[in-house]
Amino acid sequence: MTILARLASVALGHGRYGLAMARTGRCLCGAVTYELDGDLIATAICHCEHCQRQSGGAFSVNLVAHESQLSVTGELSTYEETGEHGDNVYVRRRFCGSCGSPIVSELSLSAGVIAVKAGSLDDKSDVNPTVEVWCVDRQPWVDLPNMAVSLDRE
Repeated sequence: MTILARLASVALGHGRYGLAMARTGRCLCGAVTYELDGDLIATAICHCEHCQRQSGGAFSVNLVAHESQLSVTGELSTYEETGEHGDNVYVRRRFCGSCGSPIVSELSLSAGVIAVKAGSLDDKSDVNPTVEVWCVDRQPWVDLPNMAVSLDRE
């Protein structure tokens, strides 16, 4: 079981969903908008090479939630990532087909768990990552303080 699946299991078991205010976001061109309701499972930094390529930066910042918490308006395109050996699809990266903005990743191995890209939020002021994964791929010049959980992989 992945760390995100374990976090989701704990959050679901404690009935954490539905308590927080809704967050809204959109792509760069505005063709895709969304609302994310309820408490998050986690706010996580991913240092994997794929997130670096997708984000165009050293890592991605993700709001980890259950798929039932996300409501999207507009059409998303999908890129399906397979494992290192070309095996099963493990991430479906969903993005605006017009402007290319990444919106959400669906994590196939963690049933129902999604990672909404924090950069697409309308208000990013309360984003506070406490988990970082795929630290084995972290750039040597990146130093993020106050991480409660740091994992070499996920």
